[in-house]
Amino acid sequence: MRSVVVMRAVVCGVVSVVALVGCGESTEGVGSPTASKAADDIFNPCRGALSDDALRGAGLNPATKRVTTDPPTGASSWRICNWAPLDDRAEIGKRRVAILSTSHTLAETRTKESAINIRDTTVNARPGLVSQERNDPDSCYVSFEAEQGMFEIKVGWLSTEGPRVGDTCEMAATFAAALEPQLPK
Repeated sequence: MRSVVVMRAVVCGVVSVVALVGCGESTEGVGSPTASKAADDIFNPCRGALSDDALRGAGLNPATKRVTTDPPTGASSWRICNWAPLDDRAEIGKRRVAILSTSHTLAETRTKESAINIRDTTVNARPGLVSQERNDPDSCYVSFEAEQGMFEIKVGWLSTEGPRVGDTCEMAATFAAALEPQLPK
């Protein structure tokens, strides 16, 4: 019973932290999401909006879906789910690929204090950024514009042990290019 209570506390803490990401004072010239964005206003990759065929076509295993952030009711500026790649093999290292759907913008990512190694890119025809997080430099994000704000594709290693073959930024760019046509403009 005690472990269930502790687990619930940890999960609630993580959800609270994720919900606060990007919050803070406004900076002139930096777009910020509006409080009026309802949960249904941002694309939800977690609840069947991407077909199994679309996920497989992008190189992801639909059977491995894990929900990171998807509140069942109410507004949310983030909806995040992740999957294992179809080519996940022990000899190259275990990875997860997350699709982050958000009302936050590329401009906010550029000014985010925890973002490092930021560089411009394009994902198919959409303007985007490649970045990493200071506290997780082994993962990489490829972010690209959307009317709702942006989408981010994150590739990260599951373990610091064992092989880690390949560059997570290159992998994230490949998955982003494959997933972009399936995501709303």
